[in-house]
Amino acid sequence: MATPTTSGKTSVVKQSVKMGVFTLIMMNIVAVVSLRGLPAEAEYGISSAFYYLLAALVFLIPVSLVAAELAAMFPYQQGGMFRWVGEAFGEKAGFLGIWLQWIESTIWYPTVLTFGAVSLAFIGMDHVFDSHLAANKIYTIVVVLAIYWLATFISLKGMGWVGKVSKIGGLVGTIAPVVILIVCGAIYLIGGGQSQMNWHGDFIPNFSNFNNIVLAVSIFLFYAGMEMSGVHVRDIQNPTKNYPKAVIIGALATVLIFILGTYALGIIIPAKDINLVQSLLVGFDNYFKVFHIRWASPIIAIALAFGVLAGVLTWVAGPSKGVFAVGKAGFLPPFFQKANKNGVQKNILYIQGAAVTFLAFIMVVMPSVESFYQILSQLTCVLYLIVYLLMFAAAIYLRYSMKNAKRPYRLGKKGNGVMWLIGGVGFIGSLVAFVFSFFPPGQIPMGSPATWFIVLIGGTILFVVLPFIIQHYRKPSWKESDTDFVPFHWDKSPEAQAQLAAAAKAFEEQQAAENTGDSQPSAKG
Repeated sequence: MATPTTSGKTSVVKQSVKMGVFTLIMMNIVAVVSLRGLPAEAEYGISSAFYYLLAALVFLIPVSLVAAELAAMFPYQQGGMFRWVGEAFGEKAGFLGIWLQWIESTIWYPTVLTFGAVSLAFIGMDHVFDSHLAANKIYTIVVVLAIYWLATFISLKGMGWVGKVSKIGGLVGTIAPVVILIVCGAIYLIGGGQSQMNWHGDFIPNFSNFNNIVLAVSIFLFYAGMEMSGVHVRDIQNPTKNYPKAVIIGALATVLIFILGTYALGIIIPAKDINLVQSLLVGFDNYFKVFHIRWASPIIAIALAFGVLAGVLTWVAGPSKGVFAVGKAGFLPPFFQKANKNGVQKNILYIQGAAVTFLAFIMVVMPSVESFYQILSQLTCVLYLIVYLLMFAAAIYLRYSMKNAKRPYRLGKKGNGVMWLIGGVGFIGSLVAFVFSFFPPGQIPMGSPATWFIVLIGGTILFVVLPFIIQHYRKPSWKESDTDFVPFHWDKSPEAQAQLAAAAKAFEEQQAAENTGDSQPSAKG
């Protein structure tokens, strides 16, 4: 992966140590699995497994495999989603892709931090008081903003230590709690406990009920982010065999965690009593009450909150780095290209923080914390699905526009049939989820339907139009003189082709050195 240097030339990170299958599996699981969405699916009882499996087949696996091919095609060019979409449909479409990826993550912060605020509310031992505190809008706003801005200021000091925090937070705040939840459910049933879930219901849901489909569509966002591991395809031992293996195993493990975790929650809480924000903590508390270990409830609450905080620390500066790199190539005004002494994109983080603050205050006009949580989750889902639609379309298009390009990892040995199948299924699945995301769920009191449609439709139009407005007023002076951004392949100018050739040569030299064992890992690796 190309990285900036002070000289402005393309540098390739040296990395001789290759990742094994287990490492990539763990990266995928920790990156994708989030427990905050379990209550939403627990409402469906036994049929929730059907939604998880369907979303995995039509979304999770296609995203992972298509992203792997795209990442392998452009191992030394910066931009990620901007590169993938831009190579197919031009720089404006590419900018739209990375812009929406950044915006959706910005909108995601209030929702995940709302879950974190609820977790912190349940640190106390008074269940009634904790529930009232978790539902209090003022408390939620204060905690959301305090945690977010703390994470932002920490990010401004540099992100060197955040990786370790995210790993620990993923294990302590995600993997460990869901294992405990599943074990509790199993012990409860084996011990003769009465299940609140109807095991005799229909596994295949009633598709004629719009309300069921609408709320279940949010499951697509549960699986979002698996494409991030595709950038590591060149750093994997024998990627042709090991990457698909890691993706399939990681996907199966993810689906299994979601299904068993959802069932464990449905066993202890009646569907009619499920609250999208609070029920995960209530579920743990109910199990611990049965097992006479209620002292463990605050520990789980702290662990879940720590998992949320670690995730936010990881992502606060993450997506914005892509926008920052693209901005320095001339796609954003100089204001957005400012970095502090640590090289962190300070102005972008401030703008991001202002947006998160504004969204948090929208909670005041919503009828409940739960409705605020759901509407922002849906807006996040809508915007991210647009990104995936662009990605799937770009992957198919590039099979024809760049048919002779090297594809170290390729879907199908010959022809484009496998790409059409997998990419097409992913595109259609994303499109269906996109359409249904605009329908308000009947299970949640959303207040006025007008508020739902204004926020979703108005927000989608606003965030899609904004990047085109920015590009309309784009100026040549926006481009930094020392940027090392590699041009697109369709740019046939002599200067662009020379830069592409130089970057490709540097990458090939690194690969050759690694294969002969001559390169050494970088000090930062």
